[in-house]
Amino acid sequence: MSFERETEEAVSLLKTLIAIPSTSRNETEAADALQREIELRGYRSGRKDNNIWIMGPAMETSKPTLLLNAHIDTVKPVAGWSTDPFTPVEKEGRIYGLGSNDDGASLVSLLAVFGLLSTRTQPYNFIFAASAEEEVSGKQGMESLLTDLPPIDLALVGEPTGMQLAVAEKGLMVIDATAHGKSGHAARNEGINAIYKAIADVEWIRTHPLPLQSDLLGPVKMTTTMIQAGTQHNVIPDQCTFVVDVRSNELYTNEEIFSYLQQNLGSELKARSFRLSSSGISLANPLVVKALGMGCKPFGSPTLSDQALMHFPSVKIGPGESSRSHTANEFIAADEIAQAISTYYSLLDGLDIQ
Repeated sequence: MSFERETEEAVSLLKTLIAIPSTSRNETEAADALQREIELRGYRSGRKDNNIWIMGPAMETSKPTLLLNAHIDTVKPVAGWSTDPFTPVEKEGRIYGLGSNDDGASLVSLLAVFGLLSTRTQPYNFIFAASAEEEVSGKQGMESLLTDLPPIDLALVGEPTGMQLAVAEKGLMVIDATAHGKSGHAARNEGINAIYKAIADVEWIRTHPLPLQSDLLGPVKMTTTMIQAGTQHNVIPDQCTFVVDVRSNELYTNEEIFSYLQQNLGSELKARSFRLSSSGISLANPLVVKALGMGCKPFGSPTLSDQALMHFPSVKIGPGESSRSHTANEFIAADEIAQAISTYYSLLDGLDIQ
């Protein structure tokens, strides 16, 4: 089955979206353009803030519901672009531009597949949702959108995976830590140096991994990424703050990891949030079984997506490569979009997700 027309439409829409800056929390203009395109195609769209969705035809309460999701927003452009990141450039079959790979290609491919699925009666309800604020895990993105959607039984999240199947994804927790000491004059043996207390905790984090390791996601990864202390050279610092980036596997909740750290560190700890959980799906899930039968390779993803906010089974699969995301001269190949549309349709058409 040829998807030449759908691919051409998808590439055209992608170029339109690249040309509209849509960094996280600034997606309004891009969301407007996407909504106009959706309605020009004859669909009735819903909107909440900068999140847009379309319900599939003939939604029936007796059927399970599948969510097709990709995000609208991008990160800010990094230095090193050889062209304007907001000007789409097509060269030798590649489309260059900010958000082309992450996550525009998945977005336009899934919209095309929504249209293809709509032409045939499916054994499930389906919803296409374009979410905002994914790159910052914002509360006005997927978390807010899900409160307006009907119950979801399964989600396919479009992210650049080379069209391989992420069946697990690491979660994220950021911890602000404060080591407390006592000030004094640096020339005398007085005071308690908060930096030294922080160093002990930082070293403990570096050398004491949590015992449970996941076959797909490996160990929980804890990394100290920022540290700050002191007011001037001759004053013993009475406070040292540092930040710990925690990437959780599916064997621990963020709350369990936080409790473990509290029991073993001397610093005062505060988690910014527990809401970005690790996710996973059974290899016996019908979507996974079919994808594996089509030659997709399962893997565990170290990078975060809107899956972290989904409290139902989900997989992550999409065109492009994660290594291109958030880099200068980001690109997607038109052939990758064509392959994505074909693979998505083969995977989802007629799929019994129960």
